[in-house]
Amino acid sequence: MPELPDITVYIDALAERIDGTRLNKIRITSPFLLRTAVPSATELEGRRVHSIERIGKRIAFGLEPDYWAVLHLMIAGRLHWRGESVGRPTRQTAAIFEFERGTLTLTEAGTKKRASLHLLKGREALRAQDPGGIEVRGADLDAFRHAFARENHTLKRALTDPRILSGIGNAYSDEILHRARLSPFAQTQRLSEAELRRLHEAIPAVLDEWTAALDRARSGGFPEKVTAFRPGMAVHGRYGKPCPTCGSAVQRIRYASHETNYCPRCQTDGRLLADRSLSRLLKQDWPRTIDELERLRS
Repeated sequence: MPELPDITVYIDALAERIDGTRLNKIRITSPFLLRTAVPSATELEGRRVHSIERIGKRIAFGLEPDYWAVLHLMIAGRLHWRGESVGRPTRQTAAIFEFERGTLTLTEAGTKKRASLHLLKGREALRAQDPGGIEVRGADLDAFRHAFARENHTLKRALTDPRILSGIGNAYSDEILHRARLSPFAQTQRLSEAELRRLHEAIPAVLDEWTAALDRARSGGFPEKVTAFRPGMAVHGRYGKPCPTCGSAVQRIRYASHETNYCPRCQTDGRLLADRSLSRLLKQDWPRTIDELERLRS
């Protein structure tokens, strides 16, 4: 799922191309995409774009005077820009937005159609799209502490909960926890002051570094290679590969369709966190530490 750095770069690229231009036509080609009935798509056509904003992991297009088209890309939704009109939509095409200077296409791979489009009128309706998480890049330590103290969760869950923090998902939460040297299973209400400060500092550092890196990579073009797996990541998507800090093999925890990656030496004092599928398979033979695992492998 595109997260804050990816969404920010999308918005910057879109602003360069469509800010102040007219939206000529909206073509919705997926029956699963549009989640609102009023206003209709035709009511937004012919209006000029006055702003493009991020709401968590959503992209909101503001159209004069106070209309909004809000896209949530979810896991498989991606945006594509063409300087001219596009031909026939493909099976993956969910919507086509024709602007004065070019065409924005939303595609969604796979059979599970989760991406959504909300067409709204008024700033109040737009605010209702916000899950309520704080913007971590501008939040001071007290605001951050208050957001984390409301309920007790694992750090992994808290970082990815849009009601607590805005714009962070599975990929960058792994990177943030590695930078902060914290276990994904650590409890939010049991963090020491030093641990809380490390986490508070790691979040904007990781997000800003990746936003800058993705912006450099697009080099003025439109970001087409939006993925949760980047070669420069420390742990996310790097199961079995060496941690760039200590060299230990990156480990994983799999649950449902998600996977959490972490370094056992940097984040969990050498302890292996139980992976459900492997724990059930190995039972008492499940190694408890990275040292035990390395002895077994040797």
